[in-house]
Amino acid sequence: MAAGSEIAIVGGGLVGAAIGLGLVRGGASVTLYDEGDIAHRAARGNLGNVWVQGKGLASPPYAELTRRAALGWRDFAAELTDETGIDLRFRQDGAFFCCFSPEELDRRAGQLEAAEARSQIPSSYARASLSEMRADFPMLGDGVAGATFCKLDGMVDPLRLLRALLAAFQTRGGRYLPRARVESITPEAGGFRITSAAGAGHADRIVLAAGLGNARLAPQLGLEAPVRPVRGQILITEKLRPFMPRGISFIRQTEDGGLICGESSEEAGFEEATTRTILQDTARRATTVFPFLRDVRAVRAWGALRVMSPDGQPIYQRSISHPQAFLTSVHSGVTLAPFHAGPLADAIRTGALPDDIALPFSPARFHVQATRAA
Repeated sequence: MAAGSEIAIVGGGLVGAAIGLGLVRGGASVTLYDEGDIAHRAARGNLGNVWVQGKGLASPPYAELTRRAALGWRDFAAELTDETGIDLRFRQDGAFFCCFSPEELDRRAGQLEAAEARSQIPSSYARASLSEMRADFPMLGDGVAGATFCKLDGMVDPLRLLRALLAAFQTRGGRYLPRARVESITPEAGGFRITSAAGAGHADRIVLAAGLGNARLAPQLGLEAPVRPVRGQILITEKLRPFMPRGISFIRQTEDGGLICGESSEEAGFEEATTRTILQDTARRATTVFPFLRDVRAVRAWGALRVMSPDGQPIYQRSISHPQAFLTSVHSGVTLAPFHAGPLADAIRTGALPDDIALPFSPARFHVQATRAA
């Protein structure tokens, strides 16, 4: 029998764990229900980028949210490492987004310039030529036309981040229930009854952070989660000497020396398997950037599912019919972790989402688009 708590969080991935940590830091009694490693864990397929450039090109609120989160990452990482002793392998030295033709570079630079003009928080975006990039990467191939650069971009090990979030959550008194898939949530007097593989429990307040599982659970609480799986595939190389002083959008070198390469997005339902076509394209792009990789062995590959809303932006919602129920669905669980553990957790603890979050990130925006289209 799962015991009761003040707040229950459904979902023990990066999003749920960050919110849970923020809540227990604020003194709340929290139970975290986690389906476990059988879940479609987005962190497994996450490159680990703390990424700003390109986020919210058509949405100033999303751009602002992303930039605020990125600005908080250095302190967030330091606090989490101090608390748990876990090295997150965090770096924030800026990163490049490679373009492979002058036209692509002009188009992307124009998009970022327009987004920068609309934003109140500068991202220090810059355009870099191939010769300028070679100051950091002398081995770059001639197939790279140039890049855009943002100094707020960085990287972290997503699995170490998840481990640290869960460790800090439990150290501060949070109750973590692994292998506890939630089957149903029933509103009842004074809160909610949660039926899970770990038994039945009660919570005064509930937060859905179950990734793709939100689509199934949200209607039980008068919430909406129009999310779908988008598959990404990752290619891992053998260990190499360190040669990347900063990141490239789809290539990250781990502390152990191996490269993690990937940026694919596929509509493949819930199928996580890899495909030769995508992996070949990933290898082609990586060897265009660094031709010497043609002689480097790929040792592993896997696929994982991202959580994607219709417009690719976060969904944050408080239920109208059940005001103590909240929902969060995002695919930027790494980048937005400081926000989830900070301002969002604070808002949930006080019982209301601020307008700058509730209005632009409500799922009601999808109904407006549908009405206009009709």
